[in-house]
Amino acid sequence: MKPQVLLVDDDAAVRDAVAQTLELADLEALAVASFVAAKDQIKQEFQGVIVSDIRMPGRDGFHLLDYAKGQDPDLPVILLTGEGDVPMAVKAMSQGAFGFLEKPCNSSDLLAVVHRALHTRSLVLENRRLRTLVETGDPAARMLFGTSDLAQSLRDRVRRVAQLEAEVLITGAPGTGISKVAEVIHLSSTRSKAPFVKRAGSGMSLEQLAEALAASKNGSLFIDEISQVPAETQLAILEFLDQGNDTRVLAGSTRDMAQIAADGSFNNELFYRLDVASVRIPSMSERPEDIPVLFRQYVAQTSEQAGLAPPEVSDHFAAGLMAQDWPGNARSLMSAAMRFVLGMPEEVSQAAELGLSEQMARVERALLVASLGRHNGRAAEAAVALKLPRKTFYDKLTRYGIRAEDFRR
Repeated sequence: MKPQVLLVDDDAAVRDAVAQTLELADLEALAVASFVAAKDQIKQEFQGVIVSDIRMPGRDGFHLLDYAKGQDPDLPVILLTGEGDVPMAVKAMSQGAFGFLEKPCNSSDLLAVVHRALHTRSLVLENRRLRTLVETGDPAARMLFGTSDLAQSLRDRVRRVAQLEAEVLITGAPGTGISKVAEVIHLSSTRSKAPFVKRAGSGMSLEQLAEALAASKNGSLFIDEISQVPAETQLAILEFLDQGNDTRVLAGSTRDMAQIAADGSFNNELFYRLDVASVRIPSMSERPEDIPVLFRQYVAQTSEQAGLAPPEVSDHFAAGLMAQDWPGNARSLMSAAMRFVLGMPEEVSQAAELGLSEQMARVERALLVASLGRHNGRAAEAAVALKLPRKTFYDKLTRYGIRAEDFRR
């Protein structure tokens, strides 16, 4: 859906000219001749911005501004002024107008103000959405970002697992956010008011295990990299679970736990006990469409923490993000967002400056990999999902050196 601009001006020639400028900039112009015609569009849920002339017969721009602020104080209103109306426009600014432009206004000046207003509006609406999620008590929606089918499936899986009392094994590539998913499971469970304790599995002694279990009593204990827990402590965890105590154990690993258990490097019984309810976190390469979503979210979070105005992430820049490999997954994407906010984009900028053909090739490769990952390496199903003829799909795999069998699980 294109960003919307409600344009209010009784002068048909000016209205048509401004509407054309907006539409050429890929914006949807909702052009009307009066406040009365505009009134029904001016609502709290309106996702766009308003551009209005000040001097109009009947209800003028001041009345429109006052009405808009009454509906939503954060709804941006940009006023168009005649040559002698500048002092009047300055007064309007003090009453909450987002900006004003003197007619006839330069197209680039108009679009610059409109884009700033739309960016501000999108941030306001996103913050409201997040506040609503907090109030509705859905930690999965509040903390696990992404709009892809895989992201939605992850949230659904986390919600279902959270309601169980069984142990949980959470796996994923490095940087995918295993500990965050563990926390979301805890917060979504009936134990959410009790302690959530995180401990590293590497070198965990019997004494450290006992301390962690005591600290997490009636709550949840998350053991990160469970594969690195010493054998003696593995046995103690298994014994604890067999006793049916009050603490719920959540375990995380970036390694293939089934293979490690089969090799004898990890206690088989403990693995099967933990694997009763499992959650696998998809990597960025499997869901490239979520990369711009997560990056913008991290930019907003970093900006808020640093007390800075969030910089705009253009579509061109977002394409550069999708063209990159993110072996560090969400963690490296978050680091890149921090550098972006602080004016040090480095390799992110380099990706955005790639030629169009190279960017498209990288994005195409990422989508092929993502489809194979979603369909467990079944090439025929992946081709159908991408609406590609089978031969075309296989030709593309060959071109990018991708092997379908590498994605079978």
